[in-house]
Order: sequence, then structure tokens, then C-alpha cells
Amino acid sequence: MPFKLLGLSDPLVRGILATGYTAPTEIQSQVIPAAIEGKDIIGCAQTGTGKTAAFVLPILNRLSHEHAAKNKNVKALILTPTRELAQQIEECIIGYGRFLHMHTLAVYGGVSIVNQLNALRRGVDIVVATPGRLIDHMGRRSIDLRHIEVLVIDEADRMFDMGFINDVRKIIAVVSVKRQTMLFSATIPQEVKALAAGVMNHPKIIQIGQQHNPIETITQHIYAVPKEQKIDTLLYMLQKGGMYSVLVFSRTKHGADKISYRLERAGIKSVAIHSGRTQGQRRRAMEGFKNNKFQVMVATDIAARGIDVEGISHVINFDVPVIAEDYIHRIGRTGRATATGDAITLVSRDEDKYLRQIERFIGRRFKIEKCPGFVFVAPDLSQSRPEVKSHQAPHKHVFTTDRNRRRPRWHRR
Repeated sequence: MPFKLLGLSDPLVRGILATGYTAPTEIQSQVIPAAIEGKDIIGCAQTGTGKTAAFVLPILNRLSHEHAAKNKNVKALILTPTRELAQQIEECIIGYGRFLHMHTLAVYGGVSIVNQLNALRRGVDIVVATPGRLIDHMGRRSIDLRHIEVLVIDEADRMFDMGFINDVRKIIAVVSVKRQTMLFSATIPQEVKALAAGVMNHPKIIQIGQQHNPIETITQHIYAVPKEQKIDTLLYMLQKGGMYSVLVFSRTKHGADKISYRLERAGIKSVAIHSGRTQGQRRRAMEGFKNNKFQVMVATDIAARGIDVEGISHVINFDVPVIAEDYIHRIGRTGRATATGDAITLVSRDEDKYLRQIERFIGRRFKIEKCPGFVFVAPDLSQSRPEVKSHQAPHKHVFTTDRNRRRPRWHRR
């Protein structure tokens, strides 16, 4: 079905086609007509199925029939958990609405507030915001939410995970009651359902596929790898070829930096992105990855929701995610928009419990494999330790127990 048949305006359809999209995804086909009718919507679909366009296009279509920002009132508000996701939603709005002359602003922390204040004074139709920085603007009275016609809560489950729910409730409390509300997420836990019940009016629930299952275009592999050999396994996979755009997930910021450093030393173009990097560093990393300057981007879960890069061939979980839902969001960075992709998870013995959680969450049992072609070799300690010359007195570590204490201690003799 072409976009034109969904009831979108001609200038908007021209903008969609200019971005290279010719046909809507399943969730877009179901959400857009209902949204154009003005219904409240709860949209649930796997990551990578086109949820962003599903709410952006109806907003643009609605506002295209109105005068753009003449009264300087914000007409649509999209709440999202991360700055990267806010930026990418803003880019989508600008791309699809290139022939509509809309005024859009992404509002997020980590950057100077001055430019945002100036843009709001000039007049903005659509604001895409993270809750924390939007609360700052509300405190300054630099934004008026009383004229909001459409409210979108994107990645609602992540809002709960990241502790934004109280800010979200504060924001909703000042938004116009006469509004259309749309809530989107890859998973809809009970907390999100409770929120929806209090802020939506007889919402239409649209669910595509199974909530807890990744999209079918992703091939999943689970490799059993000793913890100390994970980096060697990763290097082997990257160097053997076939992985041209790879997203690697680390559990910690320090781990992400360490992995990226090791890859760079091995001659693999890599960059790390996480909450410890400045906004400028994160933007340059994302742009470099999109433009194939880097073969690998190493990220933490805090950045996972904001990574929407076309053509990611592989997602590699260097560390198994502690939260089962994060597995879905991580691997959903590949296999997007009907493309195929591969997801590889490296599992050490101490991470088996997290893998079991993921299996229970998605309702399937994984086949544990060994990385093809890579041979795990136990270290030969006799080769790695230097030979002690006869005239030297070697230092020995002896494990003993202090008579006066129950706790063992190490001492040197």
C-alpha cells in the first residue's frame, strides 16, 4: 500500500518519497489512519519496525493544514528518554516535512540552553524533548504547553527504567486536556498500562508481532566464550571479514572505552559512545559511524535507544545485558525496516543467569554455539612466566591464616 492511500497530504507524501521510503511498514499502515482520525493510540511493536514515522507522519499531516507557528504556540510535544533519540526524531520530522515549512526543536540537556530559548521565542510548532530539560524550560516559563494538540510518549518502558516517570507526570499535568495522546514502545509492562489508563481516552491498542520477540529478520547467535577471551573472540570475528558496520554493546562506560581502545590498537576503526562523553563527542561519534568512518561503535545501554543507523550488519553483545528487555532493544538496532541482520551474544560462565532471564522473557531456548573457526586455547603458564635464574631468590605468594584472625591473608616471604 502506498503512503498516499493512508490519507496523508500531497506535500507530506512528496517529503516521504524524497527520503527514499516508498511503502509503509505494518505498524505505520495501522497507526497512521487511526491517528489521522484523532484517536488515542497505544502502539507496541518490535524495535526497528518504523514506530517513529508512525507518529511523526500523522502529526505533520495534522499541522500541515494549519498555519505554521504564527502564534508561536507549541502544537505537538514528543517525549523521549535520550538526547540521541530526540535528535533523530527531529531529523525525521525535518526530512519528512521538508515541503511543509514546519518549525521543529529538539530540547535536551548536555548543551547550552540559550539556543533553545531563542528558538522558542521565535516560535516552534513541534518540540521533541527529554523530560529533564523540558522541566527546566517549564521552570523558566520559556515554554507554554497549554496549547498542545498532540502528545506523544515514545519509548515509554524506558521512561520507567530511567526514572523519568515522575517528570512525565508533571509534564502531562500542564498539557492541554483536549489533546490526542499516543504512546509507543517495544514492550508494554504493567506500569506503562497504568500510566496510559490515567492519561488516555479509550486508546486504540495496536500491537505488531509478539511483544517480547525480536523481529524475524534478525538471526541470533549465542557463543559460549570464557570471559578472559572475549576481546580476542571479538577481534577474530571483526578481522575475518563480513562485518562492515558493527554495533558492540558493553555493560559499563569503562568497558566501552576499553573495548574501543583495544580495537583501535588492532587497526580496527572504532569509537565509543556513552553518557560519559560530551554532547559534541557523541554527535561526532554517531555521524562518523553513519558515514562509515568507523567500522565499529561501542555503546552502553543508555545510548541504545538513540541509535537509529541504517545498514548495521551486526550487533554484538560483548556483555550479556542484565535486564532482559535490553536484549530486545540492543539487537533491534540491526535488521531494521525489513532488512536482515545478525545479533551475536558472547556469554561467559558467570553470565549464564542473565541469559536464562532473556530466554524466559522472549519465551524461547537458545542453542549455545562455539564461535566458528576460533579455537579457545588455555594459557600455558610455563610459557608466559619468565624463567627465574638460579642466583635470584624468587618471590613466592603463600596463602596462610593468621592465628589471631579468622580471615585469611596473603603475605610474602
